[in-house]
Amino acid sequence: MKVYINGRFYREAEAKISVFDHGLLYGDGVFEGIRAYNGRVFQLKEHIDRLYASARAILLEIPMSPAEMTEAVLETCRQNRIRDGYIRLVVTRGVGTLGLNPYNCKRGSVIIIAGRIQLYPEEFYEKGLSIITVPTTRNLHNAVNPAIKSLNYLNSILAKIEAINAGCEEAVMLNAEGYVAECTGDNLFVVRDGELQTPPLSAGALRGITRRVVMDLAREQGWRVSEPNLTRYDLFTADECFLTGTAAEIVPVVKIDGRIIGNGQPGPVTRKLMELYRTLTRNSGEPIYPGRV
Repeated sequence: MKVYINGRFYREAEAKISVFDHGLLYGDGVFEGIRAYNGRVFQLKEHIDRLYASARAILLEIPMSPAEMTEAVLETCRQNRIRDGYIRLVVTRGVGTLGLNPYNCKRGSVIIIAGRIQLYPEEFYEKGLSIITVPTTRNLHNAVNPAIKSLNYLNSILAKIEAINAGCEEAVMLNAEGYVAECTGDNLFVVRDGELQTPPLSAGALRGITRRVVMDLAREQGWRVSEPNLTRYDLFTADECFLTGTAAEIVPVVKIDGRIIGNGQPGPVTRKLMELYRTLTRNSGEPIYPGRV
């Protein structure tokens, strides 16, 4: 594997950053997880746009333009001969002092890794997940705003630990008001009477790229889509439930906090969306190898 760091490629064993980088010391930075399918990078512009929006929110200057970043992502895929894979794009505050002051960091660092990922075993896509609600609350908007895809993921990690300790793969996180926000790394949808419902961004949900794609696909099918505040009751009594995320794609949920969702099997709306999403990912995106797709 070859890793991109600040304009150069390094073998995996030689890919290193300074111990004084504030991304390591304080989680000061932003990132994106991106997927490549069939020789194309899916939703690349949308991911790049969100990366720069996250950076702007924390006053982090990215030392390259969006066009340069786009080309760097594609070249990293080429260097690793990626046709189907996962890209982790990281921008840190850069090397600084041991103090918190971000203005002591002279220049941000850009790291791009292109490899493989399988977030969930295939059986979960066929049979569905069993998940739980955990005590850890989603970050407040006036703390570390959940809209910022920052390197500080400790809030989600704590919730993930609680899920794993309970024998589950994923966890539902509520906000401070008790409404459903999202899961530790995925957005959440329910289906009720043929309508797709997902928590609003104001509840603490990330502005998910896959979330938006799924909402668009549903509307193209003529299905109603809404973003109401959801409680655990709304999850327990839903006809269907599924999670969305770049790495996860669309994964069904069949049990929440011991309650069977629907008939305990991935529902027809979920399965149709999985089919539509997989078709879309195989046939759209930014070509990695122009002329060869």
